[in-house]
Amino acid sequence: MTAFTRASRPDNSKDSMTVNTTSLCFKNKVILAPMVRVGTLPMRLLALDYGADIVYCEELIDIKMLQCKRMVNDVLGTVDFVARNERVVFRTCEKEKDRVVFQMGTADAERALAVAKLVENDVAAIDVNMGCPKEYSTKGGMGAALLSDPDKIESILTTLVKGIMKPVTCKIRILPSMEETINLVKKIEKTGVAAIAVHGRKKEERPQHPVQCDVIKAISGAVSILVIANGGSHDFIKKYTDIEAFRDATRASSVMIARAAMWNPSIFRKEGPCPLKDVMQEYIKYSVRYDNHYTNTKYCLCQMLQEQLENAQGKKLHAAQSMQEICEVFGMSSFYQEASAFLEAKKVSLEATDQDEEDQTDDPEVRKMAVRFDKREYPPQITPKMCLLEWCRKEKHPQPVYETMERPQDRLFRSVVTVAEQKYRSTLWEKSKKLAEQAAAIACLRTLGLPEGKWNEEVNHLVNKRKRQDQEPLVNGEHGLPTETACKKPHFLPGASSANIS
Repeated sequence: MTAFTRASRPDNSKDSMTVNTTSLCFKNKVILAPMVRVGTLPMRLLALDYGADIVYCEELIDIKMLQCKRMVNDVLGTVDFVARNERVVFRTCEKEKDRVVFQMGTADAERALAVAKLVENDVAAIDVNMGCPKEYSTKGGMGAALLSDPDKIESILTTLVKGIMKPVTCKIRILPSMEETINLVKKIEKTGVAAIAVHGRKKEERPQHPVQCDVIKAISGAVSILVIANGGSHDFIKKYTDIEAFRDATRASSVMIARAAMWNPSIFRKEGPCPLKDVMQEYIKYSVRYDNHYTNTKYCLCQMLQEQLENAQGKKLHAAQSMQEICEVFGMSSFYQEASAFLEAKKVSLEATDQDEEDQTDDPEVRKMAVRFDKREYPPQITPKMCLLEWCRKEKHPQPVYETMERPQDRLFRSVVTVAEQKYRSTLWEKSKKLAEQAAAIACLRTLGLPEGKWNEEVNHLVNKRKRQDQEPLVNGEHGLPTETACKKPHFLPGASSANIS
């Protein structure tokens, strides 16, 4: 299955998500921690179902987010932030809007503010990751690298607090000494953040190292802002009642859970955890419903299985290469077929509505035809655009003018060509601007009853003309070989404008 992003709308559109004016409170909460590859929409929604009060998305790098375009996905009922390669970088929905915190990786205050403004209306709060020890984060001056630059921390957080209306938080690790950690936290407090999450380990420590509850406890007593304790999964948290024990040990206001939630998201359930089989099936349902990529879904399911990866089901999961195959592993093939059919039907219905609206608003003066350009039907270097240009010159008409538009929902193109004050276009959408222009030229040529350059048509004068141009360099060099200048000379259509040259 693929993402069915239908339309891009400005933030003030009545169909867009409305601005969230609710101020998120971080006091006495159990929170899903930001986890790379885990903190995607299906896991966040599942954690909320089981009782999490707040959910953090996985860390997303500021530069990557600034390359994204905000798009409303009517098929899935989501808001998607889509990169240039059409990959969905961040996806959210109405269900989590008041409780999802967007965490970013950043080392620059202005970039951080730009990202925050991009997502502000679709999330409940903004967080800056200052604790990630991974190289991909620290080598860019982000994550735990910020801990050694308090002035930059102050600049980033102050800029965010002053620049947006939503609460701002940050997540840190403890420093080599208690004094250094307390001083840093007090500096952060002065920026006006709503809360600070503290992972009770140093940046070089890993989960097998004991979490330092005494440091988190000292921080909680030293500042007035809310402190969120993190890092207790390995030593403390195995079931819901352990969350309160970790809170007591750290004297923190709230508790943030990472690995324990990754292993079984029902850790947030006050009544006790659910059977892992049921949890995994619910997670798969969300993954299919919200078109989560199968590799991400597979990773999270493997984390839940842990030691069971070596059994028959685990091996089948490891071998799965699609969402459909994952569903087959867990006996959910019928669910997958039904959900896929539902989403496809919804997509078709919305596209039909779009077409009806388009037909009603379309320019009646434009002559339309359902045509496409297939280069296999034409001799080398002969195209409908070339034929149309030659015809216009012969008939003393102005050069054809192409106007191309991009459809936001799927980034397809359609072009209108104006020839002798009449407009022509194809009714079909193309994958590129070049193909759209060729299709428009075909619509014009066929309407006028002119040859378009296909193999079986009488356009030999154009073919011969192109052949002569291609062969000319062969006689410019000694012994019939092309000279260096002849080889490097670019080959353009005579009289073509730069706007029409790829």
